[in-house]
Amino acid sequence: MIGAFTIGFLRIGWIDVVDVLLVTALFYQLYKLLTGSVALKVFLGFMSLYLFYLVVKAMGMELLTSILGQFMSVGVLAGIILFQQEIRRFLLNVGKATSFGSRMRMFPWRREPAQERMNITPFIEAAKSLSGKNTGALIAFSMASDLKFFADSGDLIDAAVSKRLLMSIFNKTSPLHDGAVIITNGRIRAARCILPVSENPDVPASMGLRHRAAIGLTEITDAIVLVVSEETGQISLVRGGEVFRNLAPADLRARLNEFLFDVAPKPTSSTGSKAEVAA
Repeated sequence: MIGAFTIGFLRIGWIDVVDVLLVTALFYQLYKLLTGSVALKVFLGFMSLYLFYLVVKAMGMELLTSILGQFMSVGVLAGIILFQQEIRRFLLNVGKATSFGSRMRMFPWRREPAQERMNITPFIEAAKSLSGKNTGALIAFSMASDLKFFADSGDLIDAAVSKRLLMSIFNKTSPLHDGAVIITNGRIRAARCILPVSENPDVPASMGLRHRAAIGLTEITDAIVLVVSEETGQISLVRGGEVFRNLAPADLRARLNEFLFDVAPKPTSSTGSKAEVAA
């Protein structure tokens, strides 16, 4: 073997080292994915049962080996059923990391002209008014990801954006207020949409369900989410699982221009407090 070296009675090549490192990285990512959830305990229980199966098989206990062997023979299928949510999250993260759509947005000819012409003033004015009344709001701006799956979970609207319409949707007596509004190509695509709630244990306890939903969506897509807290009236923006809290209207405009249109904020502008949530 080329580049092989010997440690005691073991003969190890560079391919073996790379193999071990890759497996270690895979198990570390698996641990990060499962940590803080009930799935971790299920996984540890499954691994303990598998080790017990190897022990009884090595000891020649045929009856117990036969019983456990039947269970292990469907282990892959059982694992898919037990860990379907975690597997989905893992595949979404892989797809997000390897997506060419978000990378191609840096080229001018790949940018959406409708998104660039979108008027963000109605969102800022609506957020300011909703914040003053302590009325909660959740607005998701689609980027490379069109958010069709999440839009289909709510009521399709396909309407032009206006402050009055946003105020009407998030009015506490409106049947559409409970959920998120999704914006696509400068139009209100759907309302009352269900967003995935983040299961990240590092999310501060001070953040409610709206913030967790915003973080959850931005963890698996490249969407930008505007949040108005019903408890405090604070305005926040979330991108990539990162929360920018307590934004004034001027700060909100600067951040939206930066996140949606790649317009750098002015150096003199404050940007509110920032709460980073580990991915």
